[in-house]
Amino acid sequence: MRVITGRCTAAFDGPGSRERKQHGECLVLVKPDDTVLVHDARGYQPVAWLTRPDAVTVTDEAVVAQDGDQHLRVTRHDTTTREVSASAAGVPVGDCPDCGDRLVRARGDVSCPGCGARYGLPAGATVLEETCECGCPRLRVARGGEFEVCLDRDCESLDERVREHFDRAFDCPACGGDLRVLRRGGLIFGCEGYPDCETSFAVPQGVHDGACECGLPAFETGSGRRCLDSTCGVPVE
Repeated sequence: MRVITGRCTAAFDGPGSRERKQHGECLVLVKPDDTVLVHDARGYQPVAWLTRPDAVTVTDEAVVAQDGDQHLRVTRHDTTTREVSASAAGVPVGDCPDCGDRLVRARGDVSCPGCGARYGLPAGATVLEETCECGCPRLRVARGGEFEVCLDRDCESLDERVREHFDRAFDCPACGGDLRVLRRGGLIFGCEGYPDCETSFAVPQGVHDGACECGLPAFETGSGRRCLDSTCGVPVE
């Protein structure tokens, strides 16, 4: 993240708006996603900004951002620049096993502001207070059953736990073959007859609970009881 402070002139123009200029002692932020924010001494809202533009150029003379027909130019008159580090900010969920800093949960990931370590977080997962032998927090995840696994997938695989319990446990409604637990983008029940039979269903974020009237398994989820087939029109009571 680049932080520019000093006397600047910010000029913005775009479709349907007149060119607007602000001049004064300002703080200019160029964020990691290239968003440019120009702040003055009043209030919390920037006096000029361009969010995630297509292109940003930073020179000793100006900061120029362009997004389609929108342009923001911040001319630098008497300024200084600092390069500062930035990380995701989130809810603390434990200690990093690599550097000892606090891990934080934000935007579907758990990451470490200290060393940059990052772990993908399964949707709907609960981070527990318990710690794995490797030092990472443990998770509780509902995927057919409730499983407790390590945050680090290289240490303990959620896929393998689901596979142990549900691989070949259900029949394909199209051809009668076994439904396998597979990873294809997400975790799915896919027919063993693929590619001749392309039947597949996403593994629900819930716990197996009996059967639907259509014959497929039913699952108790956070939004209620449902069939494995999300398009099934048979009511599941």
